Amino acid sequence: MKKLIVFFFLFFTFLQSFSQDTIKRPKIGLVLSGGGAKGFAHIGVLKVLEQAGIKIDFIGGTSMGAVVGGLYASGYNAAQIDSIVTATNFDNLLIDYVPRSSKSFYEKRSDELYALVLPFNKFKIGVPQSLSKGMFNYNLFNRLTLHVRHLRDFNQLPTPFLCMATDIEKGEQVVLDKGVLAQALFASSALPSVFSPVLLDGKLLVDGGVTNNYPIEEIRKLGADIIIGVDVQSGLRDREQLKDATKILFQITNLQMIEKMKMNSQKTDIYIKPDIKDFGVVSFEKAKEIILRGEEATFSVYEEIDKLADKSNLYQKPKLKIESDSLHILNIVCNNLTNYSRAYITGKLKFKSGAKIRYKDLETGINNIDATHNFGTVTYSLEPNGSGDDLILNLIENPTKTYLKFGLHYDGLYKSAVLANITNKKTFFKNDVASFDLIIGDNVRYNLDYYIDNGFNLSVGFNSQLNQFNKNVTNQISSLSVNSSTNVNSINVDFADLTNQLYFQSIFAQKFLIGAGLEHKYIEIKSETLAATNPVIDRSNYGGIYAYLKYDSFDNQYFPKKGWYFIGDLHNYLLSSDYTGKFNPFSIAKADLGIAFKIFKNATFKFQTEGGVSIGDESVPFFNFVLGGYGYVPLNNFRPFYGYDFLSIAGNSYLKSTTTIDYEIFKKNHLNFSANYANIGNNYFDSLDWISLPKYSGYALGYGMETIVGPLEIKYAWSPETHKGYTWFSIGFWF
Repeated sequence: MKKLIVFFFLFFTFLQSFSQDTIKRPKIGLVLSGGGAKGFAHIGVLKVLEQAGIKIDFIGGTSMGAVVGGLYASGYNAAQIDSIVTATNFDNLLIDYVPRSSKSFYEKRSDELYALVLPFNKFKIGVPQSLSKGMFNYNLFNRLTLHVRHLRDFNQLPTPFLCMATDIEKGEQVVLDKGVLAQALFASSALPSVFSPVLLDGKLLVDGGVTNNYPIEEIRKLGADIIIGVDVQSGLRDREQLKDATKILFQITNLQMIEKMKMNSQKTDIYIKPDIKDFGVVSFEKAKEIILRGEEATFSVYEEIDKLADKSNLYQKPKLKIESDSLHILNIVCNNLTNYSRAYITGKLKFKSGAKIRYKDLETGINNIDATHNFGTVTYSLEPNGSGDDLILNLIENPTKTYLKFGLHYDGLYKSAVLANITNKKTFFKNDVASFDLIIGDNVRYNLDYYIDNGFNLSVGFNSQLNQFNKNVTNQISSLSVNSSTNVNSINVDFADLTNQLYFQSIFAQKFLIGAGLEHKYIEIKSETLAATNPVIDRSNYGGIYAYLKYDSFDNQYFPKKGWYFIGDLHNYLLSSDYTGKFNPFSIAKADLGIAFKIFKNATFKFQTEGGVSIGDESVPFFNFVLGGYGYVPLNNFRPFYGYDFLSIAGNSYLKSTTTIDYEIFKKNHLNFSANYANIGNNYFDSLDWISLPKYSGYALGYGMETIVGPLEIKYAWSPETHKGYTWFSIGFWF
C-alpha cells in the first residue's frame, strides 16, 4: 500500500512539473516581414529578445525578413548579424558589383568603354530585364551560410525556418523550407525590377512580399503557440510623396500587403511595429538608425515579452563559431552548357577538379563567369562527397547574343568622339565574341575584335584598328624626312595608323595573361608644314611578331584604391615596304608597372614606373617613344606626360615614373596631385646616364568625377623646365 501511495505521489508530482514546464515554455514563432533596408529593424528586435532570454522555436520571413531570419536560424546571434550589416557595402549590392580583378582584359575594356549597353535581337533594341542580376547578393548569402551548405531541410537548422517567394508565372506564393538555404534567401529577396527573377526547382521566383509578406499562418502550422510578429512595411504614400517611378511601383506592390496586414496584426500575439516611416527600402546607409528603431519598438512591448521568459533558465543565444572556409572541390559539374565548353568554364573558375581552395577563390571564380555576361543566371551549390565537396554549377546561357553599345569621349589629342559598337557572341564557334567599334567625330576611327576564349587552353584572336589624328608633334618623329634648315621644333602632322594582329594567348600561373602573335602595321604621316618640299613623311607597311605578359588587379582603372598591374611587351619589326629607304629590322621592348594603396581614409597613393628601349640598328623614328599630354588612350609608343604638350619630347629609349595622391572629397569626386619624371633620348641605356637625375619633370593638379559615361577630369599641368602651363579636359571613358 505504501509503495502504491509513493508511486501515485511521484506520478502526480511529475505531471505537475511537466504541466508547469509546459506553461513556462510555450513554442514561440517569430514572423519577420519584408521591407528592404527597413528590415534592418529586425536585428534590433532580435537583440532585445536575446536580452529578455527568449528562445525562438520557429522563424518565418519574407524578403529582408527572410535574410535576417535565415541567418539567425542558421546559428548567428543578433550581434553577429549586426556586424555583417556593418561590414557589407550595400552600394555594391544594388549595382551587382563584380570586382574588376575578376574580369578578363577584354571584359575590362568593354566595361570601361561603353556608357550604354542594350540587347539587340532580330533588329529590335531591347531593355535589360532588371537593374541587377543579384550575383553580389547570392555570393554573400553563400558565404554567410557556408556552415550549413550541406543541409537540405530547413527544419534541421538550429532553429526551424521557412521563407516566402512568389511564382511570377502563376502569381502564387511559394513556401521555401527545403533546398539550399542561400538559394531560398536569394529568391525570397528578389525585388521585382531591381533584381532578376530566380529560377529554382523549375519555378521563376521573385520577392515573396508580392503574395505573402507576413507568413504567420505558415509558422502556426509548424507548431507555434505564440507568435511574435515584426511589421516593417510602409504605409500608403500621398501624392506629394509619389514623385518618382520607384515610389509608385512600391506603392502598387504595397496595396495588397497593407490590406492583408490589417488582418494578420490581429492574429499576432505580440505585434511589433517599428517607427521607420522616415526610411525607404533602399536606405541601407541608415542601418544603425533603423536597427535602433527596432530595439525601441521592442522595448515598448517588453512587459509582454518578459512574461514568455523562463526566469529560472533564461535562454542565451550562443555565438556561432565560424569554421575555416577551406574547400576541397572533388568534382565540377556544369549543367545546361550549349554554346560554351567545360574548358571555358574551368578557365574562368581558375581551378580544376581536385583543387583545395578557400571560399574566396570560389567566389572569385563565380565572379569571373558572371563578368563575361554570357549567362543570364549563375547559381551553384556544394554537395557533400566524402571528405570534400562537389561543385554543382547551374548556368543558364544568356539568350541575347547581340548587343548595341555606345560611348562618348573628348580629349586634347583625338578631340570629340562618339562611339557606336555592335557585339555578337557565338558568331562562328563556341566561346567566341566579335565586336566592332565605329568612332565618329573629329577623327574617324574603328576597332574590330574577334576572340575565341578557350580558358586554360590556348585561345586565339584577331584585332584590327584604325587610329588617326591631326596634331603638332615634335620634329624628332620625322627626323629622317625634315630638312634641318627648316629650324622648327614641332610640325603639324596628319597621323594615321592601321594595325592588324593575329594572336594566341593563355592564362599563366592562374594570374597572368601571356600571348604572342603576328602584326601588320600601315603608317601614313603627312605634314602641310613640309608642303614646300614633300608633305609625306612616311607611307609604309611594317610586318613583325610580338609577345606580351599582362596582369591587372586594380579595382578601378581611373581612380584605383588598391591593386597592382604589370605589362611587359616585346615587338620585333622584321619587314617593311620602306617608303623612307632607311628601314632596318629592329625590336622594341617596354615594361609598365603600377601599384595603388590607401594611405588613410579616402586618400590613395599610386606609383607607376615604365620604360622602353629600341634594340637593333638605327631605323625609322616613327616607332620612337613620344611623351606629353593627358587623357588619351596610348597609341604605339605615345605616352602621357604631365607638364609637356601632347607628343612633344621623343627618343628611342626612356624611363618614366609617376606618383599620384588622390583624395576622394566625397563620393565619386576626387582631388589629386601628380608628379612625373622622365629621362628620354636616343640610345639612352647605352651609358649610365639613365640613372642620373631626371631631365624632364612635370606636375598636375586635378579634379575628377566618376559618371555613368566615364570619368570627367580637368587637370592643370606645368613643368619647371619650360615655365609653361596647360589645362586639359577629358570627358568619358578613354577610347
